[in-house]
Amino acid sequence: MLTYIVSELSPEIFSIGAFSLRWYSLSFVFTFFFGFVIMSFIYSLENKNIDDVYMLGVYVLIGTVVGARLGHCLFYEPEYYLLHPIEILKIWRGGLASHGGAIGILTAIWLFTEKKRIYSFLWTVDRVVIVVALGGLFIRLGNFFNSEIYGLPTDVPWAVVFARRDDLPRHPTQIYEALTYFSIFILLFKIYFRKIKANCLPKDGFLFGLFLVLVFASRFMWEFLKEVQSDFEHNLLLDMGQILSIPFIILGIVMIIYSQVHSPKTITKITTNNSKKR
Repeated sequence: MLTYIVSELSPEIFSIGAFSLRWYSLSFVFTFFFGFVIMSFIYSLENKNIDDVYMLGVYVLIGTVVGARLGHCLFYEPEYYLLHPIEILKIWRGGLASHGGAIGILTAIWLFTEKKRIYSFLWTVDRVVIVVALGGLFIRLGNFFNSEIYGLPTDVPWAVVFARRDDLPRHPTQIYEALTYFSIFILLFKIYFRKIKANCLPKDGFLFGLFLVLVFASRFMWEFLKEVQSDFEHNLLLDMGQILSIPFIILGIVMIIYSQVHSPKTITKITTNNSKKR
């Protein structure tokens, strides 16, 4: 008889009075901390103003939260939230959608580049997607601790029983996705670093397009093993996560082609001293 992994993890790390620190909140902290470290490293390598990373981080943080929240409300429960718009603001009750977060991040980067004018949108987004892929690792681990976005019942040896939800062994799809996103992060960073060491970066838009194809194609596939998040999805041929992934995959393919046809190759030099532009 198989003995499955039983998860009885609490979404809270600890609480003091009305304050509680949750694993999901910590996943956002890790995402932006490591994102800042990696983006600072990238800006330093390319002799860019590292202070701009702070401003970019603020834009992306706001875009992520606003986009992910609106995405959940409008993609998954529009009838409820359109009738109760004030509930959209109650983000502490949960409900964030990665597709909405992606739209929010792209909008934030566009606003950032419009303000700064010294960075192109594609130059910036090519570098941001590297850390966004790493962020996917932390966010899905947060989902695992929350016992949410889990998979269908299964009898595979590594199945997990999310005791806070039910007593069924299920696919730990959060872990599947977390490992997938981490692998994509490694690949994107490896491509970027190899190119910059050769003083020849990938053409503008290539990493962005590759990110979109890999992340959302994997998301499309993993959705087949997930429980649907809203009841109306039971009547759909594909669930909402898959439907929303298709435009991103198409955009990714278009960006890869565009980068090879239209985007000029960027030549850069690696910083060889300890000074950083401030």
